This record gives sequence, C-alpha cells and structure tokens, in this order.
Amino acid sequence: MASTYLEQDSASGVVDPMGGANQTRVRAYNERLVLSLVRRHGSLSKADIARRTGLSAQTVSVIMRALEKDGLLSRGSPQRGRVGQPSIPMSLNPDGVLSLGLKIGRRSADLIMMDFTGSVRWQLHETYRYPTPSGILSFVEESVMRMLAGTGSAERERIAGIGVALPFELWNWVEEVGAPQADLDAWRHADIAALLAERLPFPVLLQNDATAACAAELAFGHGPRFSDFAYFFLGSFIGGGVVLNHALYPGRTGNAGAFGSMPFPSRDGGHDQLIDHASVVLLEKMLLEAGRNPSSIWLTPENWDDFGDTAALWIERTGRALALAAATVCSVVDFEAVIIDGGFSAAIRSAIAAVTRRELAGLNLQGIAMPVVEEGLVGSSARAIGAASLPLFSRYHIDQSVLFKEMA
Repeated sequence: MASTYLEQDSASGVVDPMGGANQTRVRAYNERLVLSLVRRHGSLSKADIARRTGLSAQTVSVIMRALEKDGLLSRGSPQRGRVGQPSIPMSLNPDGVLSLGLKIGRRSADLIMMDFTGSVRWQLHETYRYPTPSGILSFVEESVMRMLAGTGSAERERIAGIGVALPFELWNWVEEVGAPQADLDAWRHADIAALLAERLPFPVLLQNDATAACAAELAFGHGPRFSDFAYFFLGSFIGGGVVLNHALYPGRTGNAGAFGSMPFPSRDGGHDQLIDHASVVLLEKMLLEAGRNPSSIWLTPENWDDFGDTAALWIERTGRALALAAATVCSVVDFEAVIIDGGFSAAIRSAIAAVTRRELAGLNLQGIAMPVVEEGLVGSSARAIGAASLPLFSRYHIDQSVLFKEMA
C-alpha cells in the first residue's frame, strides 16, 4: 500500500492500539476505507467516495491515485452525466493482491489461491481418514512450492499471505471420526501457524474454520443484506458463526457460533449434541449401515452419488435439527436471518434449507421473531475462501460495520 498502517514506538517496538491519529495513521485508515467501500459497492467514482466518506475531493483524489499507482484499483470507462466532466468508476484490481487459503477439515483439506476480488484462481483438494500435523504440513509445503513454480515473480510478490481455517480442538470427537486418539492428540501441542511460517515465505494467519466460513459469507454472500445473522455450516461436523451489526462476532475465545456443541435432546430421551443430529459424518454412518459406499461425499463434495432414500432421510433429520437449533439461538439473540451452508452441492443445500423453513414454521415460536432462513451464497469452499480472506482484510480493509455508518 502507499503508506504504513501503524507506526511503532522506536524504543519499545510496541504498537499502542489507542495511539493518536497521526498523519500516517489517518492516511492508512482512509486508504483502507476507500478499498473497503469499493469492494462493497463494486465500483465507485471519486465523487461517490467523497460523498460517502465526507472526505474532501482533493483528499480522495490523492488517495485513489496512490491506490491506482500501487495496482490496487483499476479505472473503468468514463461515465457521462448530465453536466460537468464524466465520472470515472474505480474498482478493485483482481491482480492487485493475491492470497492463499488453507482449510483443514476432519476428512479433507483444501488449498486455494484467491485474487483481490474474491475469485478462486487455483484449488487443490485432498482427502484422508483423519488429519495429522505432519500430513498437513507435507500437503501444504509441496502444493505451495508447486504453485509458486508455476507463477511468475511479479505474481509471487503480490501474495499477501496464507490464512488457515481449522476446527478448534481438532482432537475432540475421536469416536465420531474413527481416528486413533494418539494421532489426533498430536494437534494439542502442534502450533500449525508457527510450523507453516517456518516453511512458507509469507505471513500466516489462523482462524476457526466455521468462523472463517461465516466471514466469507459476510464479505461475499449475504453480508450486505442482513445486519445480524446466525450462520450454520455443515462439514464433517456442524459449526457456525455469528454476525452482529454487519460485523463478525468471534466471542471471548474466538469460538462464538460453536453450534455443534449445542446440547440437544437425543432420540432415546437423553441428551447429546447438535453434531449427533446434523453433520456429514452422520450421513456417512447412515450410508455404511445401509451397505453403501460413502466415499463421494468426501472425494467429490459438489457431486455426490445418488444415495436415494438414505440421503432423503438425512436431509429430513438435518432440517428438523437445524429448525430447533435456529429457534434456540434466536431466543438468545434476535437474529434477522439464519443462513445454512455446507460442503455439498447447491441442490442439497436448498433441500436442507427448505426442510428447516418448514419445521421452523411448525414450532411454537411464541415470543420469538421468525427469522429468514436462507441458503449460503459462498458454498462448499466457504471455509477456504474465508481463510484466504484473512490476509486481505488484515492488510487492506476495515471492519465491515464501519461501512454501514458511511454518509448517505
């Protein structure tokens, strides 16, 4: 970017987050604000930016020229209005910044390269019985080196970093995954971010996988439409995220939206958790019990085999469980919407959402405002895209909530 985001105290080297707004800080903030507004609206002219931010036309002109010079903004064709000079819309330059995203799941891993506008340019998918730190490190190191070998030096220099999305406490639910406890226990002491930083030539950022998926939905999906929503993502297990006032709410430990751990009534009259009623692992178990090969749900998540009645029963069970979970979370926070996504095709997602709407309408919701139930727009790559978003938003954008306080 054209300026440094934060200045450090020369003696201590520590950044004071409450420090004063010196000229460097103000310019860096304004640059991030401009980039964030352009991302949200697709393209904006200098006059649009000035009107929405309250900055002077001269200040906006200086900032946008600098961002264009840095290759972060591209100018479009002049748009002639009724009077005056034609306006020139500016948009994000897809080639301006690249970012890598790694999703570590309990059954598969994905590594992607994403451009500045959120388009996935390169993707690699690997499946396994269960993940190990050594296996993930080998997969990433080999894949990244192969990817870098196929790119030019200018393209490599534009990589902002790699974001990593993985389930927190990956060693839990050993029985459900069917993995040896000793192998999953290796994750207890593995600092995967530090291990990757030793092997890769760019910064590494870490986030809970479901929270990362929620961040992708906020940035590239329904984010502009709903100010508050609960987000459910069905992967091997089920997780989620919370958005409040157009901003991701990570919670005290970064694990807000851990819906899979929600206490849930079991079929035998006892209690278990939501993951026992809504997860892809549950479908795998149902298929195995029916004598079917479940491998396509991990090998080709967007194109499952035709599992017939077993899949239909799983969709019904999942939708019923999600309806009860949605009512529960909406009794705590008055969510405007509940968004459902997962590691499968749009058709499966649509079917689950339809059952959830039907079942939710049949519950006693007295005292609870009925939320809108929508399918996620990002899809099965949401966790990897959310991971790849981490370096981009860390360096080039501001909190989403600020954008909705812009001047009308």
